[in-house]
Amino acid sequence: MAFTESIIAQFRRLENALSQALLRLQDPTDTEALHDVRINLRRIRSLLRPLRGIPGVAQLDNAAASLGKLTTPIRDLEVLIAELARHQLEWQTNVRKTELQSRNLALASHPLLFRFPKLLHGWPKSFRRAKRRHAKRRVADRLSRQVKQLRLALADTHYDRHRLRLLIKRVRYAADTYPQFALVTPEAAACLKTAQSALGDWHDRFVWCRQAENQQDLWPLLPEWQEAQETTLERAEAELFALSRALNL
Repeated sequence: MAFTESIIAQFRRLENALSQALLRLQDPTDTEALHDVRINLRRIRSLLRPLRGIPGVAQLDNAAASLGKLTTPIRDLEVLIAELARHQLEWQTNVRKTELQSRNLALASHPLLFRFPKLLHGWPKSFRRAKRRHAKRRVADRLSRQVKQLRLALADTHYDRHRLRLLIKRVRYAADTYPQFALVTPEAAACLKTAQSALGDWHDRFVWCRQAENQQDLWPLLPEWQEAQETTLERAEAELFALSRALNL
């Protein structure tokens, strides 16, 4: 029962944090609201994913994944706008700010944005009613498999770096969400954070280069982005090596 109640208590904290972030979406000057929505969605999914098999978990996890996918291009646009503003490209920035406003309006009226909080609020009640035999042991086993999967991916030099970035996020958030299982050492936890940040920097440049291929007004920045894409990937590879060592100590 203690394990069940600890999950529900954490879930309620995440529900509250997500609700606050969703409310902040109504403020067009809050440039971090969507980012915080996405972070809390990831944390909720990290809590839910090891519980799959329990009634109601898959439905809620899938809804969270759908909301995350819905917000991805909007967040990418926010990051691009910040980059264009840094380069003082006023026209390109303003064009994309107009597009961002349109996308935000569409998001605000999307049915999932209204349906998801209701699903979220009702889940603890169904979780309490569900049969949860050996739930703690099953969660521990699934989390252990996540870490093992990441170790194997890090050992494979040909493993897709986009997928690897997602694996690192998954293990990092799982370790934060279930600290009682001590999935990784403090050193490995720090390496997870650094590697995720480094791969995030590379991923941003990768996305920008892709966009510049089809958006002529971005061409002036393409050479710089291409060079930065290479240097950020080199840095990320060094961080991945450090992470691999930390996870295998």
